[in-house]
Amino acid sequence: MGLRLRAFSCGFLTADRGLFLEGASGSVRVPVPAYLIEHPKGRVLFDTGLHPDVQRDPEARLGGIARLFVPDFSPGEDAAARLESLEIDPGRVDFLVNSHLHFDHTGGNVGIPNARLVIQRREWEAGQDPDLRVRNTYDPRDYDLGHDLQLVDGEHDLFGDGSIVCIPTPGHTPGHQSLRVRLADGEVLLCGDACYLEQTLTRMQLPPTVHDREQMLASLERIASIGREGVRLFYGHDPDFWKKLPQAPDPISFSSLPTD
Repeated sequence: MGLRLRAFSCGFLTADRGLFLEGASGSVRVPVPAYLIEHPKGRVLFDTGLHPDVQRDPEARLGGIARLFVPDFSPGEDAAARLESLEIDPGRVDFLVNSHLHFDHTGGNVGIPNARLVIQRREWEAGQDPDLRVRNTYDPRDYDLGHDLQLVDGEHDLFGDGSIVCIPTPGHTPGHQSLRVRLADGEVLLCGDACYLEQTLTRMQLPPTVHDREQMLASLERIASIGREGVRLFYGHDPDFWKKLPQAPDPISFSSLPTD
């Protein structure tokens, strides 16, 4: 049995396009993705989207962020509910890999109680530092929940067989990571917020606010290099890419991916 990769959205966010691409104008509605990977040795969830409380009162949960990134997030769209719709018990997810600690990537961690949380050490330590928490708009209520914690330094092969590998891509935040996944017919890279949109990469056009611009540019160069190996890139919040991507319950195969 090989890997099975499935994608689902934990709602959408509408924001000024200039928050994703410096200098851009207009608004954009972006997906909040999560990915389920089923490996013979365990289930892996990459990112978990928004906290369920956002469905009821976004500003109470997110404060002013909810005015910058306006959520469209209904009951049944949180990560745990999405898993249940696939007849998967959220309590039986083995590994929770967070790309980083922002609210739209860790909010659903609360519904995945028994997984081991795999995170870059630099990211976790930033999430424990009061100054860096403020600078990076982290909310410990999303991520500091008592999960069994596995802190990794740099590349990390989750199962020791090369099929699922954490790739450090810092810059957006201090310890951001992407996830390289080897499917039966090819490899993909789940970029997370190291690369919001295809245009982020093709134009090297960063968002206006990042933790470290030089690191983010270096991470984009690394992502581009991985792409040149024939690995397909899954952009973090690209609505055009998302529309073309097979959605759960359908699995993703390399041959099913958009070609343009």
